[in-house]
Amino acid sequence: MATSDVDGNKYRSYLTPEDLKTTQWNAGPPDYAVVDKLFEEGRTKVWPAGSLEEYVQNLVKTWEMELVHKANPDEYKTLDAKNFVLGINGKKYFSLEEIGKIGGSYNVFLQTSLPPKLRFYDPDEETYDSSQTAFKEVFPRGFALEVIQVYSGPPQIAYKYRHWGYMEGSYKDSPPTGELIEFFGMAIFELNEESKVVKVEFFHDRGELLAGLIKDKPSDTASTGCPFMA
Repeated sequence: MATSDVDGNKYRSYLTPEDLKTTQWNAGPPDYAVVDKLFEEGRTKVWPAGSLEEYVQNLVKTWEMELVHKANPDEYKTLDAKNFVLGINGKKYFSLEEIGKIGGSYNVFLQTSLPPKLRFYDPDEETYDSSQTAFKEVFPRGFALEVIQVYSGPPQIAYKYRHWGYMEGSYKDSPPTGELIEFFGMAIFELNEESKVVKVEFFHDRGELLAGLIKDKPSDTASTGCPFMA
């Protein structure tokens, strides 16, 4: 995979003007201008051009773009749509079909085994549209991603990542705080002989994200035990 496309996005492949016109998108072509600015202003690493770290970071960003925004799996370029599976914290693995049924990326990444009454964010109750709307409101400038360390290269890529954004919008009855919210995790990408992703495993604590969203939540609504672990 090219690290970026000529006349396209600096950090994601397959976003040339021609790609934007001809690709089937879930909700129109994605615009990364604002979140890329947030990324450039807040990143802690600037990887050299052509380095393994730059390759991995751009692969992950391109993979995420395709998974979230492309409507037709036949147009995925970074992954093997027929054999791809994604797992969270060493538990259940989801096929592309299953990811679609449960509402896409946020609902996969925020899977939990907590009882429903303890869930501040309940992926079983959210759809693709509701989850995308909720987090776009919370993070109007987006939720940036950087790779901060790469432990091994392809075909089995292991890396540490950081996500961050500023809570400049409300979430449910939690008001905006303007504060930085970030969380860290580890991931493993397994590539086949065609350098397409066939398996992804993420390891993270979703409470790192959700705790920041409920820090200023009124106390009378936080009566479900330990909501920061929801």
